[in-house]
Amino acid sequence: MGIKITRDTLSEAYFDALKIRNAVFVKEQGVPYALEVGNAIQEALAIHFIFYKHHEALGTVRLLPDDAHNSATIQRMAVIKSARNQHIATALMEELLNFAAQQHFETLVLHAQLTAHEFYERFDFRDEGESFEEAGIAHITMTRTL
Repeated sequence: MGIKITRDTLSEAYFDALKIRNAVFVKEQGVPYALEVGNAIQEALAIHFIFYKHHEALGTVRLLPDDAHNSATIQRMAVIKSARNQHIATALMEELLNFAAQQHFETLVLHAQLTAHEFYERFDFRDEGESFEEAGIAHITMTRTL
């Protein structure tokens, strides 16, 4: 069991992250593939975290630093359906928060699906504004100061 961190968009770990995101966002939630993958520059600039158990990739999240490198956006948190409720998202978030603190980010921002709102509250993220729709799914912006 472990978490790999990569910026290498040609690495096996990155492709594992894409497979998880495709399974969760595109196939399960119906998000258009082009919207899920998004901007190639953002993919390359993001730090990708991939959770493995017995060499199988089960979850992922990415962190996209802003241009000034003082804040970052958490995106694409996903755990494959068969591995949910095993604290994988918690492990990914703890690793990401430790990494963000080591990198001296001041603020973290995310667009939480409303179904995951309470999960992020447990990590001291707070609501910013009203809920909105993104890719046909209800979200809310949440922030945390480090």
